[in-house]
Amino acid sequence: LERIGDLAKNIAKRVGTVGLSVTPRDLSHSIDGMAQLVLVQVQGVIEQYAAADAAALAKLRNDDERIDVKYTSVFRELLTYMMEDPRNITACTHLLFCAKNLERIGDHVTNIAENAYYVLTGQQLPANRPKLDETAMSAPAA
Repeated sequence: LERIGDLAKNIAKRVGTVGLSVTPRDLSHSIDGMAQLVLVQVQGVIEQYAAADAAALAKLRNDDERIDVKYTSVFRELLTYMMEDPRNITACTHLLFCAKNLERIGDHVTNIAENAYYVLTGQQLPANRPKLDETAMSAPAA
């Protein structure tokens, strides 16, 4: 939870910087949807742990896939805005970092859900959880 707070603080700083620019509001529209998904996840993991609902924690852990898909979409959209108008580069760069921080918060929520599931059941969830961040660079197979 502390790391989630650190990431949220970084997002707040960047949003303040973007808010000072003359950037059109629609640049950040897609990231708003991503933020809502992440907020639901954070609230959900706390509520499900408090309710001792292991099944809901397992489902919540798998819902991280939606955040990864949204992150990939936001990433591509912001890159497009930067290519279309170089004046958007500064604001979009800050928004890219915000989106990545939101994606990382989703990953931390997933880890919390996995640990809470273990505390409640004494069993670990399968290691092969869905991960759909298509923006990550991967080395070609040798």
